Amino acid sequence: MASKLDYEKLGLKVGLEIHQQLDTKHKLFCDCPTRLVDKDLQDEFERRLRPTQSELGEVDIAAYFEWKRGRIYHYESPRTSSCLVETDEEPPHELNREALTIALAIAKALHSNIVDEIHVMRKIVIDGSNTTGFQRTAIISLGGYIEVDGKRYGIQTICLEEDAARKTGEEGKKVRYRLDRLGIPLVEIATAPDIHTPEEAEKVALAIGQLLRLTGKVKRGIGTIRQDLNISIEGGVKTEIKGVQRLDLLPKVIEYEVQRQLKLLEIRDELRRRGVREEDLTYDFIDVTDVFKKTKSKLIRRTIASGGKVLAVRLPGFKGLLGVELQPNRRFGTELADYARFWGGVGGLFHSDELPKYGISREEVEKVYEKLKADPSKDAFVIIADKEDKAREALKAVVDRAREALKGIPKETRAANPDGTTRYMRPQPGAARMYPETDIPPVEITQELLREAEKLVPEPPQQKLKKLVEHHGLSKELAQQVLRSIHLALYEELVEKYGDRIPATVIANTIVSTLKALRGEGVPVENIEEHHIEDTIRVVAEGKASKEAIPEILAYLAKNPDKTAEQAVKELGIKTVSLEEVERIVEEIVKEMKQLILQRRERAMGPIMGKVMSKLRGKVEGRVVAQIVSKKIKELVESKENNKQ
Repeated sequence: MASKLDYEKLGLKVGLEIHQQLDTKHKLFCDCPTRLVDKDLQDEFERRLRPTQSELGEVDIAAYFEWKRGRIYHYESPRTSSCLVETDEEPPHELNREALTIALAIAKALHSNIVDEIHVMRKIVIDGSNTTGFQRTAIISLGGYIEVDGKRYGIQTICLEEDAARKTGEEGKKVRYRLDRLGIPLVEIATAPDIHTPEEAEKVALAIGQLLRLTGKVKRGIGTIRQDLNISIEGGVKTEIKGVQRLDLLPKVIEYEVQRQLKLLEIRDELRRRGVREEDLTYDFIDVTDVFKKTKSKLIRRTIASGGKVLAVRLPGFKGLLGVELQPNRRFGTELADYARFWGGVGGLFHSDELPKYGISREEVEKVYEKLKADPSKDAFVIIADKEDKAREALKAVVDRAREALKGIPKETRAANPDGTTRYMRPQPGAARMYPETDIPPVEITQELLREAEKLVPEPPQQKLKKLVEHHGLSKELAQQVLRSIHLALYEELVEKYGDRIPATVIANTIVSTLKALRGEGVPVENIEEHHIEDTIRVVAEGKASKEAIPEILAYLAKNPDKTAEQAVKELGIKTVSLEEVERIVEEIVKEMKQLILQRRERAMGPIMGKVMSKLRGKVEGRVVAQIVSKKIKELVESKENNKQ
């Protein structure tokens, strides 16, 4: 369906928020290093967080939502990558000057208007990702643009902020975080809603990411950059989608979200046609536990046995709508279940459009309809089996979400799933979540700071392209691919380190072609990190493997990411061989295929090379083998001719 959508007719508007970690020596508000650690001495502590009122006495709805979940946050504080600032036991230090300079350089590159004075703000966040209950952020500049394919896309704001703690696990009400990532500087770039197709979104995100990488001052690898989206269509509301990690997933997320919003508008219109009113949807929950005393549903049996209840609510006029597919494998009933889980803490729900199923019989469905005094031809119902208080809270959320269906698209924040679909995350935060940070003095933007920033402004892409072609010897097409690659900075590092031993074209093709080819073969290239690529190029540069072995080594590392390239070479048996050994193998094969060579002369090159490379592939460069094979063929032919004379 998504590919057939007319986005212009639908009035699609998309804004991007790009969050990129900066590669600084220290964190944003302390002297801790900006590195993640897995094994380290650490302290541990637990906290609960609660919302506070703004200066106007308001409580942010998103913060209230997180507080209602009643969670306990368990923090791991590594001693080498966190300090008392991260644990909120010491005031933050002054704003990191290195991070500020990089952010100013990015603002200049995006033609943005830099503010005169930096004021750090507190943004309420009580999902446990920050020990303080808020995130520190500061506006660096306003306005600006980036040009892509001849079109200008506006920049609304550029902010400098601290990254969140790293989530490491969840058990029931307890959520675990590690504080090594908390405080790493982030630059946040928010575009205007000038994007009108999914493909445009990917291109703009790629262009911004490219510009960031060209600074040479941003971190690379999984988790260092993420894209959030703001999406709306005509007749709807802006929906926030958080945490799109992969750039190539952006178009699919947008397509699926447009599909979801269209379906929700169709459901709204159908409910209106049916005459359903908001006052028809009530918190009239009915205990139907007795209906399921002899049920074959294992989940319901376990709930009743443990003292839980089965509660039901009637949704008048919703017959057939709960089963409407909004996105692939996600129905309107799935959205109700998301709300039930997050507001009530239950495992899920059953709804009438999917029953009888899951051990629930037709007879039990009919009895629920009777107890609810509902009309099976018009009405739907939802049942939840859990502790009574949790079930009631969950059903309240279901009714609230059903009421929102009468309006169309709810204003909410959603999280991206790996397949491009989305799920309910929380209500959208309001304006009451921001207030000044009183522990950090303002920073005046001086001419000295601006001069420092000017040195970091990246060279324009066209200038970089010219350098890749003229100085590195890449074709224009390959240079453009490298320029668009997320591994651009890695490519430049590898050329600088190993370019005297490995042609730049080999390094470029490894980054842009080999990885793509391996993905096409079903190799899990998402496991390949930049250190794997560098390790592979290094062993080739050191002569421990040939450049022909690169695909094999990377494929091995993708399946065994904890291994090294040298281990791959050893276990794959592709260690390089000496020239003497190559000559010996070539001589043997030339001797075996003597008659073919005498018949076909130079035309025998192909078959001979095929047989030789079947033994030497990955162990020596094909160019070297070709030279030796050509030499041996020539020697044999000349020897035969001399004997004739």
